[in-house]
Amino acid sequence: MARAHLPLNALRAFESSARHLSFTLAADELNVTQAAISQQVRGLEARLGVALFRRLPRGLALSDEGQALLPVLAESFGRMEAVVQQFDNGQFFEVLTVGVVGTFAVGWLLPRLRLFQQGCPFVDLRLMTHNNVVDLAGEGLDFAIRFGDGNWPGLKAEHLMAAPLSVLCAPAIAARIARPRDLAQQTLLRSYRAEDWPAWFAAAGAACPAIRGPVFDSSRLMVEAAMQGAGVALAPASMFERELDEGRLVRPLSTEVMTGSYWLVRLKSRKSSAAMEAFRGWLLERCFTPCGTE
Repeated sequence: MARAHLPLNALRAFESSARHLSFTLAADELNVTQAAISQQVRGLEARLGVALFRRLPRGLALSDEGQALLPVLAESFGRMEAVVQQFDNGQFFEVLTVGVVGTFAVGWLLPRLRLFQQGCPFVDLRLMTHNNVVDLAGEGLDFAIRFGDGNWPGLKAEHLMAAPLSVLCAPAIAARIARPRDLAQQTLLRSYRAEDWPAWFAAAGAACPAIRGPVFDSSRLMVEAAMQGAGVALAPASMFERELDEGRLVRPLSTEVMTGSYWLVRLKSRKSSAAMEAFRGWLLERCFTPCGTE
């Protein structure tokens, strides 16, 4: 069947009728008469040589052939509708879906998001936060921003910025911390990375005490708990510049430790798009822009 001769009106009438199992509701949706819908469907059945519906005394039921045809049409019309909706005022908007670890999203990306929108107005950006465990293929992501060593099988990783960990806490608690050993008297909040605190104490040249504080799957949430006086957090100070500037958060000790960096990752099999290249270029440029020059 040549594409030029596809009976699109009849296929649309069938798809709507099949979803509603009603010619009347399909007519309302497509803004035509019930008789027109019925005629279109009958014409399609005649063309295909099969019955797509079983006409029942109180409605419709799909035949086996109708059940086979419906999902194909529903997906096709859905994809066409999605593409058409990307046009607005004569401009095409390309969807870009990015998964971002929450700490980076709030601490770095959101304050600069307006700059990206101004520079790349054709990109319809969709942001999804995660706790560093993300399935790019399963979640349909174009990119993800993750924290770690950059070594993830099947993914291409580009370094964005180092993220050394620092001791962070509320001002009242900071007043009681003058040296690393003072931390043994405080509640040490933990992330899902059990090696962070031992690595920091090793860098500080101090013995690591028993660490039994609450465990968080998000550094952003952990630092929020620290600001509310729940304990002392270990997190990237660069992601909490606003809170530090406002005095809600204090860095009482200068020692910091590197356990990972932020990376832009994508599937190695993922073909790049214009929106992906625009976001990648903007992100890499901004991450390497010195502070205060943005």
